[in-house]
Amino acid sequence: MNDKRIGIIGGMGPEATARFYLKLIERTSVSTDQDHFRVIIDSNPKIPDRTAAILGEGESPVPYIIETGKTLEKAGVDIACIPCITSHYFFDEVQAGLDFRIIHAIKALNRYVKSEYPQVKKIGVLSTTGTVKTAIYDKDLNGLEIIYPDDSTQAENVMQAIYGEEGIKRGNHGMKPLGLLRIAANKMIACGAELIIAGCTEVPIVLKQEHIDVPLIDPMDVVISELIGE
Repeated sequence: MNDKRIGIIGGMGPEATARFYLKLIERTSVSTDQDHFRVIIDSNPKIPDRTAAILGEGESPVPYIIETGKTLEKAGVDIACIPCITSHYFFDEVQAGLDFRIIHAIKALNRYVKSEYPQVKKIGVLSTTGTVKTAIYDKDLNGLEIIYPDDSTQAENVMQAIYGEEGIKRGNHGMKPLGLLRIAANKMIACGAELIIAGCTEVPIVLKQEHIDVPLIDPMDVVISELIGE
């Protein structure tokens, strides 16, 4: 049972990686420890910041992500994932550098939304500025209208919630980042968003379904479904 070997290219960031692994454990149907998947994780927080690289303000993370993936390759993983949405901007380069299949989180999300929410036409996305600028959601969520926060809300709410002095990446999970993200989400809902995508792996650490009035989807939950074959 559950014989395939799963890899996680992690560290972007470390907490998101740990939470992803815990979710994977929780979602796996088992009777004993031995029923769980063999999971190889390389949590490498030394990978350069993906948003900075996309904005032309930092070093490319690609060689570091591939180097991290090589750890998993040597361990013989059958399939892997990257619990960092922004890094999917570099997906094709990374996949080309590794011999095992990596699940593309946004393409998996596209399949899920079309299957589970066929009536939805407008989707709001909470993600880093780097991810917004890449338009990777627009590219891979085909046939859907993507709504992003306006520039000031993106800077003052979303990025502050993730990167700010009281942000999630600094270990703060309280009302400050939650409040900032709720404001951003509700503005997109007011603009017609019929569901919200937690488009950065830090977002669902604080923003939960009970905080907004439309469906909230974490792409990493979708990735887990594909990993375990649900």
